[in-house]
This record gives sequence, C-alpha cells and structure tokens, in this order.
Amino acid sequence: MVMTHLEMTKRAATRDVPLPDGVSFRKVTPDVAWYRDVFERVGSRWLWFGRCLVPDDALLGILTDTDIEIYTLAQDGQDEALLELDFRTQGACELAYFGLTNKLIGTGAGRALMDRAIARAWARDINRFHLHTCSIDSPQALPFYMRSGFVPTHVQVEIDDDPRLTGLLPRTAAPHVPILG
Repeated sequence: MVMTHLEMTKRAATRDVPLPDGVSFRKVTPDVAWYRDVFERVGSRWLWFGRCLVPDDALLGILTDTDIEIYTLAQDGQDEALLELDFRTQGACELAYFGLTNKLIGTGAGRALMDRAIARAWARDINRFHLHTCSIDSPQALPFYMRSGFVPTHVQVEIDDDPRLTGLLPRTAAPHVPILG
C-alpha cells in the first residue's frame, strides 16, 4: 500500500461545523473492550489492524497514558467515532486514528470531528500536527485531510500481510480491497 504522510505546522482555520442533530462529542477514558469495539466498527472496512496486534496490557498502557487523548461521537447512546490524539513526542501531535462508523459517514460529523481535532491538538504547545493515511483507506481521506489544512510531506510503500488472511480481521472486512491469497 502507499502511505502518505501529512502535516500542519500552524493551526488551520476551522469552519465550526455543528454536530448533526442527536450527536454529541465527548472525551473518553476507555477500557480495552470499549476501544477494541469502536476501533473495529470504525476501521475494519479500511483494514485497520495496528491496534489488533497490541496485547491488552500494552493497549491499556497506551489508553491510560496522559499524553494520549481519545474522543468519540455518540448517537442514540452508541459511540460511533474514534479520534485519537498522540502527544507523546514533545512539540508534536499525531492524529493516530480518525474515523466514523457507517452510521455517521455523510452526515457532516467528520468535518465537525476534524474541527474539534484541530482545536484540541493546537490547544497544547505544539508546532506540528501530523498523520498518515494509505491507499486502502477511504478514497475521501486524503482529499479531506488536505482540505482540513494538512500538507503532504512524503509518500512511502509499506508491505504488510493482509489481516484478513492472518485472522486479525474477518475475510468479509474491506470488500473493496481484493484478497490475494
């Protein structure tokens, strides 16, 4: 897959898009079960598997680190988004994970969540907000990040085993990506 790295070195203007009716934004101090559930519901269609490789005790260490902030969007009592900001590198914030479940895609919730991500990141003393996305992510991801104020810095090719073939994700995940096996 092709990985595109992007960054913003000053706070981008946000549009202050309101959340859709019935959707709320909140900070979460998740337990491992909550995190794995939301991670899978948001990311399996895009073959997110990085956190699936992390043992529960190590994941709990990440989730409880004071330099990690996790937020969600809830609708009808169900958490439907994952926003993970990683401040563990001094002067920087990595947008580690950002995504919505199918329930919120196309509602404007993504733009509202990104506005909040930008505000939360730049509320700390940073000089760089960065992320990476890849060619199996949503085709809307890269243009969305660029419209949000991120600038591509470099691309690289990354080769991983297909998580559907290793058993990390079900074979039905990401039907838009062919399984070669």
